Amino acid sequence: LILTADEQRSPESDRRLCERLLQQPGIISAWLIPQDGQGELALELAYDPRLITWNQVEREVQLAGARLRANRAAILLRVVGITSPRAEPTIERALAQLPGVAASVSHSAGTIRIEFDRRACALAEVAHRLDGLGIRIIRAEPISQEPADVSSLAPTAARMAGRSEYWKLAPAILGAALLAAGFLVHVLDGPTWLRMILLAGCYVSAGWKTAVDTWRTLRQFRFDIDVLMFAAAVGAAILGHYEEGGLLLVLFALGGAGEELALDKARSAIAALTKLAPETAVVRDASGSQREVRVEQLRIGDEVIVRPFDRVPADGTVSSGVSAIDQSPITGESAPVEKQVGDPVFAGTINGGGMLTVRVTKLAGESTLARIIRMVNEAQTTKSPTQLFTDRVERIYVPCVLVATAALALLPPLLGGDWGVWFYRSMAFLTAASPCALAIGTPAAVLSGIARAARLGVLVKGGAHLENLGRVKAVAFDKTGTLTRGRPRVTDVIVLNGMPEEEFLRLAAGAAQHTSHPNARAIVGEALSRGLVLPEALDAREVPAMGVQAVVEGRTIVAGKPAILPERCAGAEDLRATIDRLTRQGKTVTAVGIEGLPAGVIGLSDLPRESAGSAIRGLRNLGIRKTIMLTGDHAGVARAVAEEVGIDEYHAGLLPEDKVWRVRELSRRFGGVAMVGDGVNDAPAMAAATVGIAMGGAGTDVAMETADVALMADDLAKLPDAIGLSRFSRRIILQNLVIAMGVIAVLAPLAALGYAYLGVAVLFHEGSTILVVLNALRLLLYGRR
Repeated sequence: LILTADEQRSPESDRRLCERLLQQPGIISAWLIPQDGQGELALELAYDPRLITWNQVEREVQLAGARLRANRAAILLRVVGITSPRAEPTIERALAQLPGVAASVSHSAGTIRIEFDRRACALAEVAHRLDGLGIRIIRAEPISQEPADVSSLAPTAARMAGRSEYWKLAPAILGAALLAAGFLVHVLDGPTWLRMILLAGCYVSAGWKTAVDTWRTLRQFRFDIDVLMFAAAVGAAILGHYEEGGLLLVLFALGGAGEELALDKARSAIAALTKLAPETAVVRDASGSQREVRVEQLRIGDEVIVRPFDRVPADGTVSSGVSAIDQSPITGESAPVEKQVGDPVFAGTINGGGMLTVRVTKLAGESTLARIIRMVNEAQTTKSPTQLFTDRVERIYVPCVLVATAALALLPPLLGGDWGVWFYRSMAFLTAASPCALAIGTPAAVLSGIARAARLGVLVKGGAHLENLGRVKAVAFDKTGTLTRGRPRVTDVIVLNGMPEEEFLRLAAGAAQHTSHPNARAIVGEALSRGLVLPEALDAREVPAMGVQAVVEGRTIVAGKPAILPERCAGAEDLRATIDRLTRQGKTVTAVGIEGLPAGVIGLSDLPRESAGSAIRGLRNLGIRKTIMLTGDHAGVARAVAEEVGIDEYHAGLLPEDKVWRVRELSRRFGGVAMVGDGVNDAPAMAAATVGIAMGGAGTDVAMETADVALMADDLAKLPDAIGLSRFSRRIILQNLVIAMGVIAVLAPLAALGYAYLGVAVLFHEGSTILVVLNALRLLLYGRR
C-alpha cells in the first residue's frame, strides 16, 4: 500500500498513524517504509479481514490525516453452497491462496467479502476458485470506495437469479416418506426386496446432498460434520441398522433445510432494504414535459416528480411543494417529517399527501439508502469476539472428538467387547458431540441483531461493535450538534433605551441579514417568525472577528460581540450587567448599538434536543453508570446544558486532543466507553472509545463513515434502543452457547454408554441446531423499551 506523502507529514505524524492503526481490532501489524526517491511511504499492513474491513482500514488512515494510493478493492458476493459454518475457514484459506486476496465468509448471511489487489488477481480467478469449491454466485456488489468491475461475474449470477430455498425441503420430505414406507414393510413382514428398494431410495434422496458435500470435503483432505454424518449412516447400514441410518440422513437433511429456511428470515430482513427504493422515476425536463426513466439513469441536478404516497426515488432537496414524508425506512423515526423547499429527502422514504418536485443531489449508487445497504452487507461478513472464540474452541474440540470417537470404536473391542456394538455407540457419540449448534448460534444472532438495528434506524458496522456496545458502562457526549441542536436560537430580547422591542429586533435583523454567521441567521429568523418586514441595509460590512455594521433607515447599526461597542458611553454599565446575567445562564450574547450607543442585547442559546433528557434517563435505566459531556464551549454554557438534560459530569474548554485524553481516562475508570458525536470534529475521540457513535448518519456521509455505530436520525432516543438491542443480542448469544454445550454435555456421555441410540442423538443434535437459530430470530422482534 502506498501512502502519499505531503508537506504536513513528519516522523511524529507517521508514528501516530501506526499507533492509531494498531489500536483497531483486527490490525496485527503496521510499518511505514520510505520509498527511495519517490517521496512516498510504503505501508506494510497485516490485518484480519474477519474483524476489520478494508474500507475501515482506509477510514482510519484518512482520519489520521493521510491518504492511500492503493490498488485494493472490495466486493461482496451473495452465494449459495456454503454448507455450514465449519466450511467458512476452508473457503477463506482457499481464497487466501490466490495472490493479493483476503476473504471473510459468512454462512449465516450467505455472503463472501473479497478484498483483492487489482494488479495481482482478476475476479475471474476468484469465481473459478469458488466454482471448484461448489459455491455459486448469485450477485456481486462493489463495496470499496474505488469500486471494482464485477461484470465478469454477471453470467454466473444470472444462472442462479430468483431460485427459491424451499426446494431443499423436498429431498428430505421424499426421503422421510420412503423411510416410513420401508419401515412399514419391515413391520408387516413384507418382501425384503421391496424394503431394500424403499430404503435405498431414502438413502439416495435424503443423503444425496450430504454425499456430494462429503466428496468435496474429502477432496480437500479435511473432515467436517457432513463427512461424519455420512460415515455414521453408512456404518449403521453396514451393521444392519438400515432404518436407523435412513433416519439419520432424513433428520440431518431436514435439520439442514430447516436451518437454512430459518436463516432466510434474517437474510430477508436485510434484503428488504434493497426493495425500498423504486426502480423508476418521473423526470421533468426544462420544457416541463415528463418522462419515466430507471433510477440508475438519474443524474445530479435532474428534477423528479414525487406523487402523493409514492416512494422518493433518489436523495435530493425539495425544489417545490410541501408534504410530510415517512422517513422510518431510513432513520427509524416514528412520525412523518414535514418537508418544504430546500429540505433534504432520502431515497426509499415514503411521500405523504402532497406533490413534491425533488432536485437530485446524489447518484443512485451513492444515496443514503445505497450506502446503508452496502455497510450492512459488509457488516454481516465481520466476526464478533464470541464467534472468534468459538472458532478457536472448535479447532481444538473437533480433533478431540475424533480421537475420542476412534478410541470408543477401537479400544473396547480390543479388550473383548463386541465390535458392532461399540462401533454403533461411537457413531452415536460422534453425532451427539458434533458442535453444529455451537458453530451457528453466534453468527445467526449477530446477523439478526444487525438486521434489526438497521430497521430501527441504527447502523451497526459489524458483530464486534454489536457486542462491544452491550459492554459499555459509561457514555460520553459531544455538546454541539449532539446533546444540542447545533443551531442557536434567540431566547432573550432586552432593550435598554425604551425603544419598542419589535422595532429594536427589526433594526438588528436588518443589519444582521447580510452576514452568514449562525447568530446573525438566528436573529433574522426570529424577526421573520414574528412577521416583521426587514428594512434595507446600506453600506453593510463585517467587522473582522467582532460582528457587522450597516446603515439602516439612516442610522448606523452595529451588532456582534459586546466589544464592538465603546467601553465608555451612556448605558455601558446597564449593558455589562445584562451581559453578565445572560452569560451566567449559559447564553451567548449579541450586543446591538445605534449611533454608537448601546441599544440592547439579544441572548441566544443552542437549545438541547427534545430527546436528550429522555435518552439520558433511558441510559440510566439500562444501568449505564456515568454520562459525561465533553465540549470545547465555556463552562457556563456546559453547566447549563448538563443541568437541563441530566448529565452526571461535564468537562468544558476541551480541544480535540483533550477529548481523546478524557475518553481514555474514562476507559480506565469504567472499562467500556461509548463516545457520541457528530462524526467530524469528534472523530479522534470516537476512535479512542470502545464504540464510536455518530449522530445523524442519514444527513452526513462523514458521520456514516467515521463511526462504529451511526444513529441515522438526529434522535438521541435511539441510543438506549441500540444499547438495549446489543445487550439482548449478548443474552441470546449466551443462551445459544448454553443450549449447544448443554445438549453435548448431556447427550454425548449417554450415547457413549449406550443409553442414547443413534436416532435419538441425531434428533437432539439437529433439534438443538434449529433451536439456537430460532432463538436468534427473536432479535428480529426486538422493540423499543
